[in-house]
Amino acid sequence: MRSASTSVFTGLLYTLGLVLTGALLAALLLSFTNLRESSLPYFTYAINALGLLLGGYVTGRRCGGKGWYYGGLTGLSYFLLVLLIGFLGFDATMQWNTLVYLLGAFVTAAVGGIFGVNSASKRY
Repeated sequence: MRSASTSVFTGLLYTLGLVLTGALLAALLLSFTNLRESSLPYFTYAINALGLLLGGYVTGRRCGGKGWYYGGLTGLSYFLLVLLIGFLGFDATMQWNTLVYLLGAFVTAAVGGIFGVNSASKRY
């Protein structure tokens, strides 16, 4: 059982790594296939959901307990990072759908954390 802050940070790094890799893959698909930009939001949501699931899973597995809580913290950390980048880099404002994204990020990473805790080997 590792420190909670280290586990959440590691899960956040896994999430960011998968999201950046998925964004690169989506850009390559847009460049070299007949894929239209109108389908890009679906890729974005799927990539973020998979990244949050993986980040929550890693966090829950590393913590060994309270997977929904620490996984949810990973989702909350990712949401705050994306919100900060959007606010500072693109002058994005807060809207009502931002709260839906927050809830979705928390729940998705929390589910990943639950799976991570349940897949961790129990040492007695």
